[in-house]
Order: sequence, then C-alpha cells, then structure tokens
Amino acid sequence: MPKKQPSETLRRKEKVKAAIDLRDVPEGTNGRVIVANGLSWIRYWVAFDNGVEMGSLSRDKLVRAKEWDTYLVERERAAEAAANGETADVGDGEAAGGEAASGGGGATVNGVPVPQLLLDRTQAALTRFGVSR
Repeated sequence: MPKKQPSETLRRKEKVKAAIDLRDVPEGTNGRVIVANGLSWIRYWVAFDNGVEMGSLSRDKLVRAKEWDTYLVERERAAEAAANGETADVGDGEAAGGEAASGGGGATVNGVPVPQLLLDRTQAALTRFGVSR
C-alpha cells in the first residue's frame, strides 16, 4: 500500500472500493458507505456489492471508486521503490527517524523502530532460559 494516508473523510452514500483484501471482501470490490462516525478517529460502515456489510473500517482500507486507478499506480510505484531500496515516497521523516532511533541497527515492527540494544537483550534472555529460535 502507498505510504500516503488519505486525509479526506468519506461521506454517506459515497461509492468506494476495498483497498485490500478484507474478510469475505476481495480487494477492489465496489461498495457504498452506509455510516461514517467518529470525531478524531473516523470509522466507516460499508455495504459491498457482494452482499457483505462491514463496519469499523478505517479510511486506509477504502478508496473512492473514482480514485481507484490512481491508487493502483501509486501502490505500484511504492512497491517498486521499496524493491529498489528507495525511500522517496516515505514522507514524514519516517526513513531518517527510524534509522536514527534504532542506533544503527534494529528492526521496525508495526511502524515502530525497535533499537538493536533491545533485540540483543531479548536474545540474551531467551538464551538464558534455554529457548531456541
């Protein structure tokens, strides 16, 4: 998925498509927003064309039907950049901040950088307790 998060809220009765595979709803399935609720954390109820109604969907899982082609191009471009090791589309300083916060090593789990020091401590504790990975 592209790193840019859509900032615009969807309106009731607006036509959308599923941006990713959801439970019982394949990616690209057309739907219509039934309810948009929330103040700072907007969630959507959507009735999809395959007969499934799903609630509590965040905006990043839905794409306006008229913006679907643009979304696919952006997603493909982001996938190519990731395959080439580029971070041009990352934005928000995520690439630079993630590397600096990890102290020259580590991993990123769910978008949160984990420093190498903590990974080393975990491995040492697992070794002490005789747990093999």
